[in-house]
Amino acid sequence: MREGNAEAHVGLRWLAEPPTFDPREGTTVVEPPGAGPGWWSGACSALFDPDEGVFYLYYRIRKPRELGRGVECRIARSEDGVRFRDIWRATKEQLGTESMERACLIRGHDGAWRLYLSFVDPADGRWRTDGLEAQSPSGFDPRKRWCIFTAEDVAVEGVKDPWVMRVGGRYFMILSYAPAPAKLSEQERARMHATGDVYNTGITRSHTALAESLDGRSFRWLGDILSPSDGGWDAYAARVSCVMYLPPVWVAYYDGSASVAENYEERTGVATGGDLWSLTRVSAGGPVLTSPHASGSLRYLDVVRVDDRLLYYYEYARPDGSHELRVSTVSL
Repeated sequence: MREGNAEAHVGLRWLAEPPTFDPREGTTVVEPPGAGPGWWSGACSALFDPDEGVFYLYYRIRKPRELGRGVECRIARSEDGVRFRDIWRATKEQLGTESMERACLIRGHDGAWRLYLSFVDPADGRWRTDGLEAQSPSGFDPRKRWCIFTAEDVAVEGVKDPWVMRVGGRYFMILSYAPAPAKLSEQERARMHATGDVYNTGITRSHTALAESLDGRSFRWLGDILSPSDGGWDAYAARVSCVMYLPPVWVAYYDGSASVAENYEERTGVATGGDLWSLTRVSAGGPVLTSPHASGSLRYLDVVRVDDRLLYYYEYARPDGSHELRVSTVSL
């Protein structure tokens, strides 16, 4: 849980079950850019800055594949956590990429703002994660980014969707990664990165890894913390989107899918553990959060605590198959 990205909050009383909410009662924060499948506003990262008393929200604009995929990312500002105004944006052309994905916005120990951004590496067609730094959330310059992880750095086929928190003077980054398959046919090898999205090929699966840093700039890869199940609703993807600490356990919300046919339309499950290295699925029998519409997708959830409220931000399928960005508030 991030409250202005301060140290991990440990003052919550133990709750027997992780807080939940009815997504049907959520409020639309950002409409999709168009109607129908492939038109999405989401892949968000949210935080509350106690110094300013305002909320900040990163989100990604996506169009159908034939119209450009992930075309633009934005940062917005709000006084109430519901009504946001855009203050920064970057296009895929500024990154020289086929598509951009989720990013994570934080404020560092030193007061600097950082944006950890994932996009398709133009060098090899694999997902990578870079960092940007600025003195304000509206000041990021895409030309001044630095590499956090490429797929080659950690011997995988893609690394993306960072989510970062500060704990005990360190930074922890959660990432989606695609392991390199043990065996590949020549046909599989040829098509694995031909479309710039290995996750949509069925050749590998979506796992979750953890990395750590002392300065928020250089991260050390620690390895897998959640893998797809052997069968069931999350057998293809187990992508942790955020975590929060509810003493004495960590609660992780993750995006799951049964097969590559559900890629892009994941639903949300829950895992818990005494630490981030030993997460156990609570939702083994099925997702805990879904949309009642279209594919049922509810994904890329992030949570912010402000006083005695939890604000959940998430990407949510609409009746026409598009995805909007919503917020739901839970009182503790």
